[in-house]
Amino acid sequence: MRQTMRQGTFQITYDHAFRTVMEECRKPRSDQSGTWITQDMIEAYETLHRMGYAHSVEAWKDGMLAGGLYGVSLGGCFFGESMFTKVSNASKAALIMLVRNLDGLGFEMIDCQVRTDHLISLGAEMIPRTRFVAVLEDCLQNPTLRGHWGKMAAFRIAIPP
Repeated sequence: MRQTMRQGTFQITYDHAFRTVMEECRKPRSDQSGTWITQDMIEAYETLHRMGYAHSVEAWKDGMLAGGLYGVSLGGCFFGESMFTKVSNASKAALIMLVRNLDGLGFEMIDCQVRTDHLISLGAEMIPRTRFVAVLEDCLQNPTLRGHWGKMAAFRIAIPP
């Protein structure tokens, strides 16, 4: 991924295509028969997005949406809900940039919710529930970074060489 990131293969944006990212995440994967993301959930998350709590991270290639993810930000924690990719490494690039930006802002945790080999390969780790609850309590002591993240200077970190 270092080479992909250095080459600038993807342009990363925040909160520019929230509904589209959710709709892409809603599409069943090749190994699934359905999806847990219902129309009611899309509408509820869009309300959270308008309120400044739900956010999307988009990876674009040649002007086309290539991958992304969405989730909810509360205090110093980002609760990742789902991610999708149309182009190899696009969702990984989106997640890497999200991690870099949130780390720079002092976020303490990204809750991936479900353990997958994909997330483990990107550095996620399982933690015991007692530790999760303790970290979450600490995270929620921080103010929530609300609003359109794409318009915030903190989310314009360039990809380092």
